[in-house]
Amino acid sequence: MKRWVQFLLCLLLSAGFWIVLNLSQDYVALVSVPLVAESNIEGRAALSTSEATATAQVSASGFRQVVLSRRHKRPVQVVFADTDFRQVREDRYSISNSILYRYASEIFGDGVTVESFISDDLEFDFPEETYKKVPVRAVLSVSFDPQYMARTPMSLQPDSVLVYGEPSHLSHVEQVLTKPLDLTELRSSVHGKVQLDTPSGVRLSHHETIYSMEVTRFVEVRAEVKIGTRNVPARTDLAILPSTATAVFRCVFPTTVDPSLQTSFYIDWRDFTNSRSGRCVPRCEGLPSNVIDYTLTPEVFDCLVKTAE
Repeated sequence: MKRWVQFLLCLLLSAGFWIVLNLSQDYVALVSVPLVAESNIEGRAALSTSEATATAQVSASGFRQVVLSRRHKRPVQVVFADTDFRQVREDRYSISNSILYRYASEIFGDGVTVESFISDDLEFDFPEETYKKVPVRAVLSVSFDPQYMARTPMSLQPDSVLVYGEPSHLSHVEQVLTKPLDLTELRSSVHGKVQLDTPSGVRLSHHETIYSMEVTRFVEVRAEVKIGTRNVPARTDLAILPSTATAVFRCVFPTTVDPSLQTSFYIDWRDFTNSRSGRCVPRCEGLPSNVIDYTLTPEVFDCLVKTAE
């Protein structure tokens, strides 16, 4: 009796090793997977209302083949890029088999190699949805180390999003805000991702945005500059009071050139005629590219007209 038990155990172990060995090898089989498509097609629902079946000849281990045969009773939801679709009629969009190879792992799972797709190009229905396009605004708290500042304003990509929803909800949405972004004591350029704050009752085309801001060290250059005039009619004298100002230029460090030698400040006659009080803010011309910004003291000037006799 004891020998029979030992014999059966050996037989079971041998069978187990044989099964594992065979299932570990790769096999080619025909597999069909029902799909529901998710995408970001402008003006369309995010999720398709119809299904399509992707059929392909795949190579995978025996273990994986067993999983595939039991896995796909329910449709697999796959996220496709909107640029991969082409509209074939009204609500129907098609994606070609040549593009489906990029999504092989999303459709069939990891460890599966698609040798060829047997099914025709897949088609999905994406019904229209009401939407509007609004800008994205950063909720930003930022500070810099001494003598550092932003060389350019913060940029967002995307800087606008599509908002989907009922007209009653859309009427209240004029912009979409980011989650609070706190950047402190900056001394180098920053970039990253920040989530968007989705207003109640609507859906956004994007859930996050990429922010970027160039930070640089600066040096201040002070100079006394003359305030000139432009486009003043003949036989008319436009007097500027005061005729000079103190300019403070913030330049990218290091700088070796006095920016005041290349920059002109002036009052345009058209600005004066459009002013009710006769007080104007000077325009600037010829500002060097290494100047981040500047200030003038005073900021506003009195303009007086004297007509020549």
